[in-house]
Amino acid sequence: MKPEEIQITDWLRIVMGEAPWIFLLEMVIRIAFIYFVLVLSMRAMGKRMASMLSRTEMAALVSLAAANGVALMEPSRGILPIAIIAIVVVGVQRLIAWRSTQDASFEEMVMDDMDILVKDGLLQLDVMEHARITKDRLFAQFRREDIFNLGKVQRTYMEANGSFTIMQFPEERPGLSLIPDIDPDLQKEQNFVPETYACKNCGNLVKHSQSPQTNCTYCGSREWNQAIVS
Repeated sequence: MKPEEIQITDWLRIVMGEAPWIFLLEMVIRIAFIYFVLVLSMRAMGKRMASMLSRTEMAALVSLAAANGVALMEPSRGILPIAIIAIVVVGVQRLIAWRSTQDASFEEMVMDDMDILVKDGLLQLDVMEHARITKDRLFAQFRREDIFNLGKVQRTYMEANGSFTIMQFPEERPGLSLIPDIDPDLQKEQNFVPETYACKNCGNLVKHSQSPQTNCTYCGSREWNQAIVS
């Protein structure tokens, strides 16, 4: 459109654009077709598309969505390309899935591998940095699982699809409190362990009569909190 043709009070253009009214009926047909193609495509790619998406599945879904947008809104575009794109995307996705079942190294190359973020109540800071996971993000995940003591965590795996798997020790163990500093009242209600302190940065435990003034032997931090049990 030319600039002089744009009028702020032209409500018909704002609502409908430049398409004729009959295009509304055509849009109903187009969206029904697109919906049908998407349902069939996700069905063909397997049950995982209805749960947690992997990288390749997310790429496939985004590709389908991007291909459908233009055909839905543009009267000059046909709907046959949608079906062709869907066939190509589904075919590539199924090929990757099949190849992954035949070769574990190929799956690791495409999907990435899992990471161990916590070992025996100790944060693996180098792994977390590589995985771009912050302590706040990880601690929030623990609190959602009703874990408020880092010492209870035996292992935390970050799966290839980005989800977390958390294993806990069956017995009570001292560890770093996961209650945030913005809630000092709840922090005071915790069961503190005498003469045991946890590094605030990594969760490393030391025995000391009072808060240590030395660096953590694991990460070098000088911030310590009294350990708790829960």
